Amino acid sequence: MPQRTTRVHPNGCPRHSKTLPREPESAAIARRLVRAALADWGPENLADDGTVVVSELVTNAIQHARRESIRVTVEWADAECVRVGVVDFSQAPPVKRTSALEDESGRGLALVGELAEAWGTQLLPSGKRVWADLAGRE
Repeated sequence: MPQRTTRVHPNGCPRHSKTLPREPESAAIARRLVRAALADWGPENLADDGTVVVSELVTNAIQHARRESIRVTVEWADAECVRVGVVDFSQAPPVKRTSALEDESGRGLALVGELAEAWGTQLLPSGKRVWADLAGRE
């Protein structure tokens, strides 16, 4: 199993990251990574929202990305915000859909939008990072 990496990002902020296989079981590992990072840093009140957000981002990457792995990151974006991200090897942007009540999927990004302070996509040379910012709510 891939190892969790903890390091200080060039901006001086702590960061946890882990490369995971692109398979459904990786969502549970990503949730544990988010909980561990937040327990290390103190804003554990973000853990519930953070685990839902990372589950949705990982699930989207599993369904729509290419290649066999994804990378999950959790980092302090600034003094008041934790950024959760998922990097995959597809440059196709995620699409926020409108779902009917009877639909079994398609609500993930709407849920991310409700729970996160902000979210977006950053194109990378070999893919993209989809990120969501969680603001501390004490």
